[in-house]
Amino acid sequence: MNKGIVRPMQINDLQAILEIEYASFSTPWSLQAFKTELKENEYARYFCLEFDGLVIGYMGLWFILDEGHITNIAIAPSHRGQHWGEFIMRSVMEMMAEQGMERMTLEVRVSNDIAQSLYKRLGFIAAGVRKGYYADTQEDAMIMWAELGTEMEVKAT
Repeated sequence: MNKGIVRPMQINDLQAILEIEYASFSTPWSLQAFKTELKENEYARYFCLEFDGLVIGYMGLWFILDEGHITNIAIAPSHRGQHWGEFIMRSVMEMMAEQGMERMTLEVRVSNDIAQSLYKRLGFIAAGVRKGYYADTQEDAMIMWAELGTEMEVKAT
């Protein structure tokens, strides 16, 4: 069995990324939004998860000072439930810690128990709620934070 590879996202990955994006979210990002992030946002770091030569997932974040704000993460529907989300998140968290990032944050729908469970396994803790955060449904978002130094120390022992 081949192992997944996490690598920086390139412009030529965007067709595969958009297919995953549109299959995953009720208000998906546009092609132009991804292009802007890749070409113009100096804080943006975007990664692809590749398996058997195909892009099956992605993750994006903004690296500001010593903090990372996860903007998006998604796995292709055909590869969900196989721990690929955890694989890409652990990989990116380790890479970012090596580059000096100390903590990460994200917002997740309060109804998304599966994602919250994954984030908790990775050391994220709930830190608050953003009321009506999601424009499509006005659903609240749970704000979660993880200290990367703590996670990395736990994994090293």
